[in-house]
Amino acid sequence: MNGRTEEHRIALFIDFENLVTNTGISSASFDLQPSLDRLLEKGKVVYRRAYCDWSRFAEAKIRLHEFGVELLDVPPSTRAGKNGADMRLVIDALELCYARESIDTFVIGSGDSDFCPLAYKLRENGRTVIGLAVKESTSPLFVKACDEFIYLRPRASRSDKDKGDKGRQSVVAEEAGHGKRGRHGRDRGGKAEAAAAPSAKGQQARTEVPDIAREVVQSMLARATGAVNPSLIKEAIVRKEPDFDEREHGFSTFARLLAALEQEGLLRRIQQGRQWYVVAADSDLAAAPTGGRGEGKGKKSHAHAHVEEDEELESYPDPDEDEGV
Repeated sequence: MNGRTEEHRIALFIDFENLVTNTGISSASFDLQPSLDRLLEKGKVVYRRAYCDWSRFAEAKIRLHEFGVELLDVPPSTRAGKNGADMRLVIDALELCYARESIDTFVIGSGDSDFCPLAYKLRENGRTVIGLAVKESTSPLFVKACDEFIYLRPRASRSDKDKGDKGRQSVVAEEAGHGKRGRHGRDRGGKAEAAAAPSAKGQQARTEVPDIAREVVQSMLARATGAVNPSLIKEAIVRKEPDFDEREHGFSTFARLLAALEQEGLLRRIQQGRQWYVVAADSDLAAAPTGGRGEGKGKKSHAHAHVEEDEELESYPDPDEDEGV
């Protein structure tokens, strides 16, 4: 069992002003859809509420209504304009925690460290706490107080995307031209090397195995008495670093990250039945499934395994193949 069969019941609480003030995201461009998609993959979002002085952010109301979010208006309570949205959010979250035991996951949409006590209390009562905020405007203390953290990202404009595409094309063109001049008289070889060089350099620049992944893999495999499910490794990493996301290190899936660790010699992937597991690199566990299903499959050559690597990577359920948020 990989622990993903049960359906979680999720409550979403949003301190809206915190998410759109000095974060790079405006109230008009605020898009809850990517984050909501991530949450819906974990279970049902049965409670959705956002707190704010909505007279200041009226342009966001229609969009949030479309997502079924209940809007609680919290007008300013002081001359300085400060409202009690955070206090209302805390009270409602704790009330829901004690009144609805079926709700096992609480999502707090804020990066404010003032919500740390709420996160601690919810976890003390056996609830899973997920944070939701913009990375540059989030307190590291609040990140550590959560079981998991999801980062909101401003939507890139089309002009920015076009500039990025043109920039990448110009870099490739310059490097290709350099290769051709450096290999004067050897056009074919120069072109081939020039075409291969940018992709290789780009791959190295994009992907970098994080230290936390190495540490967890080495620690778990050192204590393991058998094969380890990859999802358990991902869960252990997230417990240590709640905002961990392999995509920020250049890996589209967690399986790709494990493949990179295997190339470094830190682990070995084996197949047992239809499931892929991870063992220490020097482990003597066979790759063949237990139960006598053909030794030929268990003795598959290492070269052939790399030829079919893409298929193998998808043959076990990846712990987290979510799209970018």
